[in-house]
Amino acid sequence: MAANGETTEDAVNVPAKTFDTVLVLDFGSQYSHLITRRLRELNIYSEMLPCTQKISELHFKPKGIILSGGPYSVYEDGAPHVDPAAFDLGVPILGICYGLQELAWHHGKNVLAGEKREYGHAYLKIERHSGKEEHIDRLFEGIEDDIEVWMSHGDKLSKLPDGFHPIATTANSPFAGIASTDKPYFGIQFHPEVTHTPRGTQILSNFAVNICKARQDWTMEKFVDKEIERIRALVGPKGQVIGAVSGGVDSTVAAKLMQEAIGDRFHAVLVDNGVLRLDEAKIVKETLTEHLGINLTVVDASSLFLGKLKGVSDPEKKRKIIGNTFIEIFQDKAKAIAEAAANSPKAGEIEWLLQGTLYPDVIESISFKGPSATIKTHHNVGGLLEGMHLKLIEPLRELFKDEVRALGTNLGIPEHLVWRHPFPGPGLAIRILGEVNEEQLKIARHADKIFIDEIVAAGLYRKISQAFAALLPVKAVGVMGDKRVHAQVIALRAVETTDFMTADWFPFDGDFLKRVSRRIVNEVDGVCRVVYDVTSKPPGTIEME
Repeated sequence: MAANGETTEDAVNVPAKTFDTVLVLDFGSQYSHLITRRLRELNIYSEMLPCTQKISELHFKPKGIILSGGPYSVYEDGAPHVDPAAFDLGVPILGICYGLQELAWHHGKNVLAGEKREYGHAYLKIERHSGKEEHIDRLFEGIEDDIEVWMSHGDKLSKLPDGFHPIATTANSPFAGIASTDKPYFGIQFHPEVTHTPRGTQILSNFAVNICKARQDWTMEKFVDKEIERIRALVGPKGQVIGAVSGGVDSTVAAKLMQEAIGDRFHAVLVDNGVLRLDEAKIVKETLTEHLGINLTVVDASSLFLGKLKGVSDPEKKRKIIGNTFIEIFQDKAKAIAEAAANSPKAGEIEWLLQGTLYPDVIESISFKGPSATIKTHHNVGGLLEGMHLKLIEPLRELFKDEVRALGTNLGIPEHLVWRHPFPGPGLAIRILGEVNEEQLKIARHADKIFIDEIVAAGLYRKISQAFAALLPVKAVGVMGDKRVHAQVIALRAVETTDFMTADWFPFDGDFLKRVSRRIVNEVDGVCRVVYDVTSKPPGTIEME
């Protein structure tokens, strides 16, 4: 076996080595990930890294750099600052909001608190130049002179840095847009990445395509060929890979990609951890083996998991228990598979563990002083590495959810599987708030199936990004059969999102909610009340725990 939890550089998918890349340095804005999303929608590969990234440690040279917004003031002690080496790369730089102030701070430190904060909609007036200064207008090429933008800032430039000119203004910001006359450096005080700035995508395109000269060649068709080639080279002609599958789109696409690369040397393992949805193990087995031809082993470890979860109600502890128990089972299964294959022509050591980690998983798990504080331990990142004796391979690590779906379609996975709602690794354990036991699981499974069945029947499944029923750790009073009862409460959750980094609750009509509530109360023993969660992300997360 390989070293404990080892992940070599070659094991990490590095599209930035193949595709022209615009680097986004994150200063902690809630919108930072949207910059990356908008660029990828333009078929430009973009990668987001913390603002503390040392430029000398980059494994690629970006075509350009974008400095994101952030909640800090550049003049305060302890405020995050970009590595000065970024300005020595000779590539275009765009500062957004805090990023503009960081750009100005580096060129003279002329930033101070504004007399009037500017939040929400604003009207931007673009200034045009001629002659020798005409080149500084490239950021707003093809855009009207007056546009609506979204502002979110309290600080301002006290004066222009040397060598910079204003290229846009608002009623409260005389330097809402600035540009250097000598270098391809631009700063804007508004957020082009949000939908509240209607011409924002064009502005980002002007920067990435026209100024940075980045090729628009980031597609899943090109990605899949290069990734299969990389996997084959990494694993070798006899190497074998083991990976967990759940039937969700992430693990299914990752498994199919691995099977395309190395065939039956990929061993998919479905661990029935006792906290799967109703008939989940049976459905997944039929799907992966019969429809996709994946080499699958089903391990029923439900008793083991439920035994370890007994008496545990803290969500982080539940995640850790489930993650660490997965590791134990995978190691045992890897040994069994290796022994069975020892005398075959395909003999090779089980060295690799496949995970369907996505880019939002990585972003949410970044933790350092300042921006991007850890939200929670993600079941696809750090937690599963503790005590691991397999190297990690994560072919989807750089992809957003919509890119994974596009990849799945490219791999020939049926549409109903590609569009299946996500299901978390810890399963119903984080949809049952509090202790998990057989009785609670029975209630949660039945309620969830009713909710999803009604969503499908109403033709809403594709319109909703994720939906589930959760069991709350409280009881409520009700009246059933002319008797006063004290029974449990089900919370319904359904959200719309494009990238799972932010999400809005889905606006069901009253008749739909009434129908679902009536069915759950009448058909699920032990439930007397149903509520609907109308919390967006942020401030909430999509899952309850």
